[in-house]
Amino acid sequence: MSENNSHPITTPTIGTEPSASRRWAGLAALVVALLTVGLDLMVLNVALPTLSGDLGASTTQLQWIVNAYTLVFAALMLPAGGFGDHYGRKRLLLLGLVAFVAASAWAAYSGTTSSLIAARAVMGIGAAIIVPLSLGILPTLFGPDQRRRAIAVWVGALGVGLPLGPVVGGWLLQHFWWGSVFLINVPVGAAALAACIALLPESADPDAPALDWLGIVTAVAGTAALVFGIIQAPESGWTDPIVLTTLAAGVALIAGFLMWERRTRHPLVDLALFTNPGFTWPTLAATAGTFTLVGVLFVLPQYLQILRHHDAFGTGLRLVPLVAAIIIAASAVDKIVTRIGAKIPIVAGLLTAAAGFVLASRITTDSGYGFVAACLAVVGLGAGLALAPAVDAVMATLPEHRTAAGSGLLMAIRQIGAAFSIAILGTLLNLTYTRDLDPHLRGLPEPAVSAARDSIAGAQLAATKIPGPAGTDLAATSAHAYTEAMTAVFLASAAVSAMLAAAIALRLPKRPAEPMATASHTATRQR
Repeated sequence: MSENNSHPITTPTIGTEPSASRRWAGLAALVVALLTVGLDLMVLNVALPTLSGDLGASTTQLQWIVNAYTLVFAALMLPAGGFGDHYGRKRLLLLGLVAFVAASAWAAYSGTTSSLIAARAVMGIGAAIIVPLSLGILPTLFGPDQRRRAIAVWVGALGVGLPLGPVVGGWLLQHFWWGSVFLINVPVGAAALAACIALLPESADPDAPALDWLGIVTAVAGTAALVFGIIQAPESGWTDPIVLTTLAAGVALIAGFLMWERRTRHPLVDLALFTNPGFTWPTLAATAGTFTLVGVLFVLPQYLQILRHHDAFGTGLRLVPLVAAIIIAASAVDKIVTRIGAKIPIVAGLLTAAAGFVLASRITTDSGYGFVAACLAVVGLGAGLALAPAVDAVMATLPEHRTAAGSGLLMAIRQIGAAFSIAILGTLLNLTYTRDLDPHLRGLPEPAVSAARDSIAGAQLAATKIPGPAGTDLAATSAHAYTEAMTAVFLASAAVSAMLAAAIALRLPKRPAEPMATASHTATRQR
């Protein structure tokens, strides 16, 4: 790729204390926005039973209340980053915050499931803008040394929001109506909006070419189709015609998108990024971290809530060791990376997470919470140690005028990884659970068999309705089957983390990558 240095890269002035304070205050505003998005990714899970009763939502409608957000969120992150580089990162971030806050108020007062699903989709649009743009703005606020610390804070803010969702949601549902889990976003999002208006500088690409509309359409349609198929597969089966059709369409559209990006003069995604190991391997590390963390948050809350009989609020509190470990590791890794580079912390973090998953595979129905907390802490320590330097390494490879588009690409890949995580690990969980449970279902009434095979919650509920030893046996055997299924999920997560750690140890250069240049862009405008 050719390099054009006719336009120098400019960043906010660094040197005076007020300027430094303003930058960190701007980061604080971004953190508030990120926390809101992170909380909303998980907060709804604890509200689904209430929504089912109050709105009369069917199982399919409940799934789409969750999935409408996930689908739009994944599909729009990549073009959102490109729009930010083109039209202004701050301007688009503010638009995303407005959409998220307005849609949250809409969701809180929705009177029907269809209205709530539509509101969740608009919330997904806002979140798809907020996440990549908040990351893409960081290089315009901070130089390379401070950027690493800022990205550690960013990673911590997004990661902490996930396990805190059940805590906040559980507390709100104990004291208010179901709409409060959405309404809480309004004052928090409004505060973030005001702070971003006051504190963030505007930045954009001064030589932005025409937008790659064909690339945008194929990327959005392909990602949406792929994620839809992944979401639907555990429910309908991987051989279901609709699942196969949407997966095939998604793969075909993304293949077409990649072919077009290689030919067009002004691509939405610079595919040369993937030839740079400093971009590719940290991206895979960040995706693997997301893949495995989502797996933990998918299986452990059910264990804590259904088998250990904690309420939603208590379950969320028991996930705090994961949160604390992520924060501690992400905050400590800055000094480590400064001294020895990103490669060793990423590899060490992935191996630590793998060890935590192996440890977690020993959790049984008789395990004390101290052991569970230790497992969560080890996994969180590994995730925090790997994710922050991985994201920083990716951002270091991006030319400054394409930071938002590059961060959108990273976050889109991570979100697809999260969708795959729920689908693949969920399928593994269900297969292992039913394999171990089925031999114990002979002779039981058909409704009880169907409920038990459907989920661990259904099995435990069915057990309470069957009198005598048969009910007791169903409760015990389903609990054992679920912990065996958890073991399979945790060992799979350990294998993914360990294999990627080995690959990165072999392939990732020790020295940080230089930002990649493009043929027609080398400048960033601050105004």
